[in-house]
Amino acid sequence: MATADEALAAPPASPLQQMAQNFSKLSQRQKLAGAGALAFAIALLVGVWLWSSKPDYQVLFSNLEERDGGAIVTALQQQNVPYTFSEGGGAILVPGNMVHEVRLRLAAEGLPRGGLVGFELMENQKLGLSQFNEQVNFQRALEGELSRTVQAIATVSSARVHLAIPKQTAFLRDEQKPTASVFVNLYPGRVLEPAQVAGVVHLVASSVPQLSPDLVSIVDQSGKLLTQKSDPLRAAGLDPTQLKYVDELEKSYSERINTILLPLVGEGNFRAQVTADVDFDQTEQTAETYKPNPSPEQAIRSQQTAETQSRDAGAQGVPGALTNQPPVPATAPITNPAVAGAAGANGQLPLNSTRNATTNYELDKTVAHVRRALGQVKRLSVAVVVNHRTSTQANGRTETTPLTDQEIERITNLVKEAVGYSEARGDTLNVASSPFAEVVKTDEPALPLWKDPENLALAKEGIKYLLLLAVVAFVAFGVIRPLMKTVTKSAEEEQAEAVEGAGEEGGEEGEEGEGAQVTLTPEAAAAQQFEEKLARARELARDDPRVIANLIKEWMGSNEQR
Repeated sequence: MATADEALAAPPASPLQQMAQNFSKLSQRQKLAGAGALAFAIALLVGVWLWSSKPDYQVLFSNLEERDGGAIVTALQQQNVPYTFSEGGGAILVPGNMVHEVRLRLAAEGLPRGGLVGFELMENQKLGLSQFNEQVNFQRALEGELSRTVQAIATVSSARVHLAIPKQTAFLRDEQKPTASVFVNLYPGRVLEPAQVAGVVHLVASSVPQLSPDLVSIVDQSGKLLTQKSDPLRAAGLDPTQLKYVDELEKSYSERINTILLPLVGEGNFRAQVTADVDFDQTEQTAETYKPNPSPEQAIRSQQTAETQSRDAGAQGVPGALTNQPPVPATAPITNPAVAGAAGANGQLPLNSTRNATTNYELDKTVAHVRRALGQVKRLSVAVVVNHRTSTQANGRTETTPLTDQEIERITNLVKEAVGYSEARGDTLNVASSPFAEVVKTDEPALPLWKDPENLALAKEGIKYLLLLAVVAFVAFGVIRPLMKTVTKSAEEEQAEAVEGAGEEGGEEGEEGEGAQVTLTPEAAAAQQFEEKLARARELARDDPRVIANLIKEWMGSNEQR
């Protein structure tokens, strides 16, 4: 009894000592079970933490050639960057927060090269290289640089450029022009627009000396020739956008009609459609016209007058031999009178005069050169339908009435002015009044919450954190807390449990004692509680010494020794 009293009266041990004592009291099986539960809890926590913190891998590069793929993997291993491969090995994946940084690092090392060599090939020229090899290396470098440039287009996945550069010759008749062939591999669903094809052609032609754009051919992955001969309409710049131009033109006319009719009949009470016949023919006409010369207004360009005068006796006598004889010597008129009819009244020969006048007038000429522009409207067809007017009667009933002829005529005149109606051009306009059918709005079924991609992503993220929280709670309250409660149990709690387990009477007395306590200071309360527990233990020792003996043996570890 003295030993028990001394043991009960000893001061309480520290928490660490109490934990060590409680742990030493556990059986070997309990120790192994506790260690296994603790190890399982730690492993579970670590596994869940690793699963929740697993990096989100994203694509670093895809569709790489084997040489580039091996070089990139080697660079990633040297930089200690975690990586993995997609299914099938078509792409290299790295953590999402490192994608851009790793790409910049690899770009500084010139990776990926894309299986092409550029002008870096000229950096490692060997001494004593022949001129032919230098020319071949230069051509390879030029082809590689052009291929890289073409691959920079958004729709091109990969490209190859082949140049045929003939050897220069001193004879012009034997000179051959260089040619180029471009092979492009487009992304699925992508096409090269005509403007992009023309851009690639001029890019390649401008990069090679004496290369004409007509000698550049572009072929896609399906073997389709993308470069076609030039078309005058395409050269005009309207052929690729004809449909777009017509559509915009029709929309412009429809908007004019909507603007003029909206305040008149109200929104939703009319519909207007315009069809435009556009002339895309390109014509040129040259005319030269001459008009009659008006006398009073005609301008004289030049004028020339020629006048001549002469005296000639002309033929005299009877034709025959006598007339061919030389004339007789001249005699004075007094002795030899003149022949009648051969001279005038004064005895002189007659005077002959000739006058010629030439006047050049300015020509009234008109030269006209007409070039008709593309995209002129040849004809417009306009159709407008207006809903019946709706009125509410006194009894609350709604009635619809058609538009009167005056209203339809007014709407017709407004539409003509809005679209620039031309009867000489052959435009047509039709305005009709008709009741509109009720539009039944069929609301599309909303996408279920469990099918919404955003909700699915949020649900997956929430489930991950909930699972992590559940595991932490299970480990904390189901494993660690009971284990710590068992290890950190104090001597007073063990005594209380022993007393409560010994019998109901002692427990009832303890409850009555606790109920009789008054408010004391912490030191006094602890001392009083210790005295009460000691009194209860002594009373229990007197009533049932066997319980105390078993308790002491349990403390001393006698059960384990046995």
